[in-house]
Amino acid sequence: MTTEQNKQLVADFFAALNEARVADLGDYLAADVVDHNKVVHGEPDEPGAAFAAIALQLEALAPYRARVDELIAEGDRVVARVTQSGVSSGSHPRMPVPTGRAFENEAIFVLTLAAGRISEMRCVSDRLGLFIQLGWDWPTAD
Repeated sequence: MTTEQNKQLVADFFAALNEARVADLGDYLAADVVDHNKVVHGEPDEPGAAFAAIALQLEALAPYRARVDELIAEGDRVVARVTQSGVSSGSHPRMPVPTGRAFENEAIFVLTLAAGRISEMRCVSDRLGLFIQLGWDWPTAD
């Protein structure tokens, strides 16, 4: 795929997230996608576990939105700078009881693509700001 096609796939992935189209995630993510972002998700460390983690995240932060502010592509990688927003509206294994409070923060996603799907995901976001805005206690080691 060209870099423009890779960027379009990533833009379409975020559109699916914004519309909570969990059933369509397989159109964008490889079946064995590796999610290196374990801090908030807490999903099992195995290929493909990101599908359930994303579904939980979308439910816990509904209505979740990710406004794509910038896409940069080179080779098999696309970097997305996004502004995320949502409401603490549902439970999640690694998140406290819903507070009903809203958040907005920036995030950087580094996505690796292979065979027309996202095969690896890395994300850095302002998690401290997220927890403060939502009124959550900072997580401690189990």
